[in-house]
Amino acid sequence: MMYFRLILFIFLLYQVSAKCPDIISRSGWNASPPGDVTFLRENPPSYIVVHHSATKSCNSKQDCIPLVKSIQNSHINDKKWSDIGYNFLIGGDGNIYEGRGWGIRGAHSVPYNKRSLGICLLGNFEIDNPHNNQLKALEDLLYCARTTNKISENYRLIGHGQRSSTLCPGKNLYNVIKTWPHFDPHPQ
Repeated sequence: MMYFRLILFIFLLYQVSAKCPDIISRSGWNASPPGDVTFLRENPPSYIVVHHSATKSCNSKQDCIPLVKSIQNSHINDKKWSDIGYNFLIGGDGNIYEGRGWGIRGAHSVPYNKRSLGICLLGNFEIDNPHNNQLKALEDLLYCARTTNKISENYRLIGHGQRSSTLCPGKNLYNVIKTWPHFDPHPQ
């Protein structure tokens, strides 16, 4: 009987950990509509490109929503992109905010936009350390995406600065993701 309870406990624990995280929709943060939408050329994508916003961080939904909205406004008005550049953003509050979303081509890393998802953690990780709940949300999002075929099962995880001349995603975040499974030290 004890063995059966242990197996049941492990099964239930797996079911809880396998649940996909909640994602705050575009309407949940009052996103402006995109100027146009282009789908990924490679779907499910084989790359995940991790970024940081190089802004202040946010620790509550009340603080993160205006930050996500300001990033969208900057990408549209200053960079003249059709929408926010990232597919998803993760706040210091541990919430995941939908950017362009699944299967949509981003504007976050020129060599990878057609075959990747861009995920941005809000904050400046050249200076600060990412919050544990941000890292957990990123792990949960990647696990969910892999198990639901939103990304390739053998996806490759990279930091933005590995293929572009930038400090992004910041040395403190980069030092974390380079220890994770699927990290690709030599992306092509």
